[in-house]
Formats: sequence, structure tokens, C-alpha cells
Amino acid sequence: MENQACISPVSKVRTAMIIDDHPLFCDALSIVLKMVAGVDTVETAETLSQALDHLANRVTPDIVLLDLNLPDVNGLDGLLRLRARAPRLPIVVVSSMSDNRMISATLQAGASGFVPKHSQRDVFQQAFRAIELGKTYTPEGYIEPGMSGGEPDDAVSRLSSLTNQQSRILRLICDGKLNKQIAFDLSIAETTVKAHVTAIMRKLGVQSRTQAVLIAQQAKYAHLLPDA
Repeated sequence: MENQACISPVSKVRTAMIIDDHPLFCDALSIVLKMVAGVDTVETAETLSQALDHLANRVTPDIVLLDLNLPDVNGLDGLLRLRARAPRLPIVVVSSMSDNRMISATLQAGASGFVPKHSQRDVFQQAFRAIELGKTYTPEGYIEPGMSGGEPDDAVSRLSSLTNQQSRILRLICDGKLNKQIAFDLSIAETTVKAHVTAIMRKLGVQSRTQAVLIAQQAKYAHLLPDA
């Protein structure tokens, strides 16, 4: 599977950001990155909002390691929002939910790689080597799922094509807000909102706001877990 993001090779990963709300895991992963991947500086964020504020106010790290299960995001929304904010930033998802469908969905959403949380040190080293070469990293044993039906993966792929502003507007649409309310919340003209909504529906291949919301819901965990 080709990575959906435009990721450039990284000559050497010197700085990293870990986005995870478990302090002990962050501490352990920081040590691993410094030991096996030669990372000099590791910063952490417990929520996606903290991470986005960090990216807005400081120098962008060479790589981000992202947990999908954060207090302020649902499903793949965190990855999609982070990718929209920083299209060329390498993002490696580090998650305990590591079945083929989840890995495939994260790659469709623009991740540069996927590392299961239970992985040994050398796996992180391999992942960083792949990223430095501009490649996509997948764990050993990963088999790309068939695209029959195309629903979950296709939905994520279409959502990943939205700009940062379009992603914000879609989230507000999912909250049930009207164009006038969205314009007020984002401090933009209502005509601008209408233009964005039109572009969102075109990119998602839908004809109504309700259909757009349904597409967004297909990126939730429930649609990516293995069938019972």
C-alpha cells in the first residue's frame, strides 16, 4: 500500500514528539528512542490539543509517535487532524490495536508507519530507519487487507484528503451545527463556510451533510475492529 501522505526522507531523526496520555509509557518510549534510534530530544503531549498547540508555537519535530486512544479524539480523528495540520510530518502510530484492518486504516489516513505497543526495541529502530529513507513501515506479519466493499479504508482515504479547515468544519457539522453557527465559531464568513461545505461533499463523494456525517463515522474504531 502506498502511503497517502507526501513524506520526504529524513536525513536523521534528532527530535521526536510522543502523543500519549500514559506517562509511564511515554517515559519508557523516550528512553528507547534515545537508546536505539539516536534521538536527542523527546517531547511529550497527553492530548491532541496539546500536540497541536506545540506544533503551532514551537519548532516542528522530525517525527511524531501517536497513540490513537487519546482523551480528546475519537477513532482516527487524531491522526487525520494531525496530518491536515502538518502534511509532510512523518507520523508513526503506536497502538495496542494492531490487527491488519487497523494498520491498513492508519496508512490510508496518512501514517508513515505503524508499530504495535508491545514491540521490542529493535522494531522501533527498524521503523526509524525506514522513515529516514522516506519509506512506510509496517510490522512483521502485516498483510494488506482486500479492498472488497471499500467502505472503512475508502472512507478514511477520502477524509484524509480534506484540508485542516475542512476537517474542522466537518467536525462541527458532525456536532449538528448550521453554517451560521460554524461561521461564528470559526470567525469566518457564512459564504466561506458554504464554499467549504461544497468542497467537503465533493471530496467525500456525497450529496448531503447527512451523508458526510456518515462517512466521518466510518472512521470510528467500531468499523475497524475485527468482526466478532
